[in-house]
Amino acid sequence: MTAPVSYLAPAVRQTPLQARVPQRPTRMRVSLAFVEDRVNVWLRFGRPTVEIVLDRWRRVAMFVPGTVCCRVKWIGNISGTALWQLLVMQAPTPFEDTQCVAGVLPGTRILLRADGEAQVEAVLAVIDAIEALGIDPCTVAASYWRKVGHRLGAGLPLPVYTAERHAAHLARGGEE
Repeated sequence: MTAPVSYLAPAVRQTPLQARVPQRPTRMRVSLAFVEDRVNVWLRFGRPTVEIVLDRWRRVAMFVPGTVCCRVKWIGNISGTALWQLLVMQAPTPFEDTQCVAGVLPGTRILLRADGEAQVEAVLAVIDAIEALGIDPCTVAASYWRKVGHRLGAGLPLPVYTAERHAAHLARGGEE
């Protein structure tokens, strides 16, 4: 014999997985610093939505998901330069896989990484050439930054970003 419907346990209502998992912060936070002759971490390009000054040495720049920025890090000591690093990063969307980078929360999508003075100077020259065309480096195709990074790692000549390539990128909707 079956029990009447009124005596059955109430149905358990299930919530979607994304509602149960705590969301990541919606903005990427990039720590910046300057201590004369010791540390200089700055943005070469990028449009932060908010920039918070913590003290006279430290700042935090915040970026909305999808925004591209470039962080340059120089660390020195009494012997001279100890570290040169340049990262072109894209702010992640919630639930997107990210890479851990010191000073970047909750993480980032690394589009290009250059280590050492020669590599950093080569990428800075590429950025200067893009700006000379009148193009904002923040709007450059993410695939181009990846290509520059791969060529840099392989020791091959770096590709030239042209106005035609940029127009094609914008015609596709400016996303990749």
